[in-house]
Amino acid sequence: MKVEVMDTTLRDGEQTPGVSFTESEKFNIAKLLLDEAKVDRIEVGSARISEGEMGAVKMISDWASKKGYTGRIEVLGFVDNGKSIDWISRSGAGVMNLLCKGSLRHVTKQLQKTPEEHISDIKRDVLAAADKNLKVNLYLEDWSNGMKDSKEYVFELIEALEDLPIERFMLPDTLGILTPLQTYDYVKQTVAKTKKPVDFHAHNDYDLAVANSLAAVEAGANGVHTTVNGLGERTGNATLSSVVGAINDHLGQGDAPVTLNVDEASLNKISKIVEAFSGVRIPANKPIIGENVFTQTCGVHADGDNKDNLYCNQLAPERFGRLRKYALGKTSGKASVLKNLEELGIELEKDVLLKVTERIVTLGDRKESVTTEELPYIISDVLGSNDMKDSIKVRNYYLCHARELSPVATLSLEVDGEVFEATSSGDGQYDAFMKALSKVYKKIGKTLPELIDYMVTIPPGGRTSALVETVITWRNGKEFKTRGLDSDQTASAIKATVKMLNYVERTSTNN
Repeated sequence: MKVEVMDTTLRDGEQTPGVSFTESEKFNIAKLLLDEAKVDRIEVGSARISEGEMGAVKMISDWASKKGYTGRIEVLGFVDNGKSIDWISRSGAGVMNLLCKGSLRHVTKQLQKTPEEHISDIKRDVLAAADKNLKVNLYLEDWSNGMKDSKEYVFELIEALEDLPIERFMLPDTLGILTPLQTYDYVKQTVAKTKKPVDFHAHNDYDLAVANSLAAVEAGANGVHTTVNGLGERTGNATLSSVVGAINDHLGQGDAPVTLNVDEASLNKISKIVEAFSGVRIPANKPIIGENVFTQTCGVHADGDNKDNLYCNQLAPERFGRLRKYALGKTSGKASVLKNLEELGIELEKDVLLKVTERIVTLGDRKESVTTEELPYIISDVLGSNDMKDSIKVRNYYLCHARELSPVATLSLEVDGEVFEATSSGDGQYDAFMKALSKVYKKIGKTLPELIDYMVTIPPGGRTSALVETVITWRNGKEFKTRGLDSDQTASAIKATVKMLNYVERTSTNN
């Protein structure tokens, strides 16, 4: 059985409080979803919202037309006597997702109409859309409450519209109230009432959106709706990556396997881009796309993985373009340390390995984190050697930030005993520092890795004198992190940067 994925990041996802994508951001997310993730359809906006919305939908629709994707671009429309139809037609989109009322309470309380009046209004707009060569899908808003409290109305609505040029009925759990058992029951009953395809649209108020999406597919739904990173109103929608992983692993086998078009390997990349554009951070423990989900912390788990991947499930990180990692902290054992040493290409005698492990556990007890890149320093300290002297040092720097003037940084950098200086302005103090550093590196014929993430953490309580931890993620062939700690945010970032310079220097020398 083929199941379609319709992603509504650019419509329902944009209803996340504080999230508003620019035209360019919407366009680039749309391209990624269709070309790389290969989702079947995308909902890219709402009719009659703003001129900016029109611009974004036009940009996407023009591109989609050239690619032959017009039938995969959908826009939310309203039962408004043709106003939404005109708006969507002008945008160049090919499909209107018409929002009607899927519960009697919404019809009588919000619209203050009878079911017959509302059905008549829907028929008028569906036929008008057909005259404009727009395909129509029908959202039954609040369908889940409709099935609980006014099932007769839901079935009356479907029966009255069954013979109209409607592509599919879309069943929203608008307030996220359903359990998986209820979802299965209600979707199965609804599917039995129509010959048209049926989509299920989950919300996550009880953290059941993914489970409910699976239940809907098991009950016969032909499509599910998702958003990247689970963006959406209140607690959000069903997360694209989680829905895809769960359907593939739990429903993709057996006598009647469910198949999806979505390319799993692209999902992590798209999640990171939407995270950056939306400003909404992905929780570290978010399944599949979270920072920590493929990281084993317990030493027992690392030991089991060494012996036969005993603590690995079907969600292999490689499926999603990621790698499994082994955290270093107070629960680390020798196996965890060994895994990290393997990554660095370092071998240790058993007694040294034990001492290094003990040091890492001690640091963990003090709530200090240890990255793979910091392991060589710990080894050097344990052995009492001077092998880990930094070849690159910041001898001095000066940062200036005056009102209505660009920040300026002057840097004095020592590289293998030779001192270089540079000055640069930037959009912020750290940006000015990095631009000055780039000038130095250009002089000496070296290249800097790409900075791909910058995270600042301070302890709760809000003290202005609190220590700031800055963790920066870099890419230089592979991703790695460095960490800096200081009472000043920029100073902590500079410390993390100096660690990066020396890490790159050591690894390039070793290679």
